[in-house]
Amino acid sequence: MVFGFLWSKGHLTRFSRFVGETKTELRKCAWPNKAELKGSTAVVLVSVVLLAGFTVLVDFVFRILLSGAMKL
Repeated sequence: MVFGFLWSKGHLTRFSRFVGETKTELRKCAWPNKAELKGSTAVVLVSVVLLAGFTVLVDFVFRILLSGAMKL
């Protein structure tokens, strides 16, 4: 029932065309080689660790400041 409705409205044809155009565009992309991928992954992992460390540090400082302010 739903399939027939989508077919009659042309949605399936448009979806099929979208998938085909997407495949065509993805073939045009410049994909990284293994070495570039490893380097990019390392950069992302280091960035995540640094950001997590910064977040923990700021949280710790705010916790100390707020606990001191609550004692006043």
